[in-house]
Amino acid sequence: MSDVVALADEYMDLLFDAEPLLPAMLGLDPARTGLGEVSEQAERELRHALERVLEQARALDPAALSAEDRTTRDVLVSSAQGRIDQIDTKTIEFCVSDLFSAPAAGLLTILPMVPVAAPEHAAAHLDRLAAVPAYLDQVAERHRAGVAAGRVPVARLVRNAMAHLDRYLAEPDTDPLLRQPAPEGAPDFAAARERLLREVVRPAFARYRDVLGTELADHGRPDDRPGVCHLPDGDALYRTLARLHTTTDRDPEDLHETGLRLIGELAQEYREIGGRVFGTGDLQEIFHRLRTDPALRWRDADELLDTARSAITRAEQAAPEWFATIPPQPCVVEPVPAAEAPGAPAAYYLLPAADGSRPGTYFANTHESTERFRHVAEVTAFHEAVPGHHLQLSLALGLTGLPLLRRLGDFNAYSEGWGLYSERLAHEVGLYSGDVALLGMLSMDSMRAGRLVVDTGLHAKGWSREQALGFLRQNTPMPEVEIVSEVDRYIAYPGQALSYMVGRLEIQRLRAEAAQRLGDRFDIREFHDVVLGGGALPLSVLGDVVSAWAAR
Repeated sequence: MSDVVALADEYMDLLFDAEPLLPAMLGLDPARTGLGEVSEQAERELRHALERVLEQARALDPAALSAEDRTTRDVLVSSAQGRIDQIDTKTIEFCVSDLFSAPAAGLLTILPMVPVAAPEHAAAHLDRLAAVPAYLDQVAERHRAGVAAGRVPVARLVRNAMAHLDRYLAEPDTDPLLRQPAPEGAPDFAAARERLLREVVRPAFARYRDVLGTELADHGRPDDRPGVCHLPDGDALYRTLARLHTTTDRDPEDLHETGLRLIGELAQEYREIGGRVFGTGDLQEIFHRLRTDPALRWRDADELLDTARSAITRAEQAAPEWFATIPPQPCVVEPVPAAEAPGAPAAYYLLPAADGSRPGTYFANTHESTERFRHVAEVTAFHEAVPGHHLQLSLALGLTGLPLLRRLGDFNAYSEGWGLYSERLAHEVGLYSGDVALLGMLSMDSMRAGRLVVDTGLHAKGWSREQALGFLRQNTPMPEVEIVSEVDRYIAYPGQALSYMVGRLEIQRLRAEAAQRLGDRFDIREFHDVVLGGGALPLSVLGDVVSAWAAR
């Protein structure tokens, strides 16, 4: 084992010790106990350890390393710096919402996904449930520290979080924490879990909900000041978050202008395809028809789910023509759990467990399904499943010759950029069922371009929530229910929305450069294998890897 691989493994051990739920959820260590600590003291200790790893990684001479080890070193440097940046932003103090990125909602999303397949897994899971009160108490203390320092949440999102917990507490019979079946050899697991949920876990969530109502809601920022630019050192904070999520140093103003340019460029495509579907090239009329035409609504949740499954099946059948390596893991489609659905995005993906105990899962939001639009179902499935996140993340898990850091790398601009790239790739492959589905592709392009504008508008330019809603109403055909949830998501998760389009534009740029350089020797299957064959990478590192491949 080389020095850089040993250091990368040491780094992953640090992360797993700090976040034991992560290796458990991934199926790497389902017997690992606890939820970790999020106290200020624990974060200071983790930050000190990360700085030590970062210093050692930077001290390694790239010229003395193999090509693969150089990439691993660069990934390690970027990942460790990103974790330090994440700690320094103190988002746990003020990012309170019903979104899975918030602490309480995150527990209710991730805990049900942990594999419980053996008696030792069952014992560990009971330990995790018993740790919920201490974890939420630490989260509450961080919220109090944030209020004292002026880092306060957004009042509306605090109320959303409270409503989410109210729904959870009101329906104990459908508690998502009951989801895992009892494993063989653990006959007492179900009864012990029910007791813990009744006597320990739900009371802890109720106490946390009361903290939100009595100590945070009245301190929250109003709707006219939802951006982090209104927090102490908010401009620097947002630049850090933008760098963290894009793995670039692109300026918020540059990102804002890029989004506006892309919105303008999409108009011609809308006119061409909209003319064929609706008989008009008027942009606002096309948007109006997409929002209001009853033929573009779902009859029910089952129809929404069936369409997603059909699109994924078509993509799986076509994948060998565009990818030399196909992962063996299946992708299943499930509805977003009912308690989470009102505040959840339209869809999201959960990667398979490394031990094979859980398949990759595409979650489609069926909340208010008859108000959601059928024309975006295919593009969303291509993004989240195949050729998007399922293909990318499953391939990464299978790269057993690489250190675990490379297989589990968490770089939003790479993974979300690939997902968005996949939407347009699906058009090249001919996967869309017709012009209506292509309008859905354009709708998603509008949303991701709009994200550059709205995220920077909220967090760098000081936009109000209503300004953000108004921009998306005017410049995208998104339905009102999704416009509202999207804007609240950007407010709750600052900077993350930038990653999609920044990543796609970079992958497209690298592809165009490689195609020009290689001419007739350019092979799209090889290019995709290069992009996906090294695990998730920071965009600058991805550029180096693609350039080296083209040179060879």
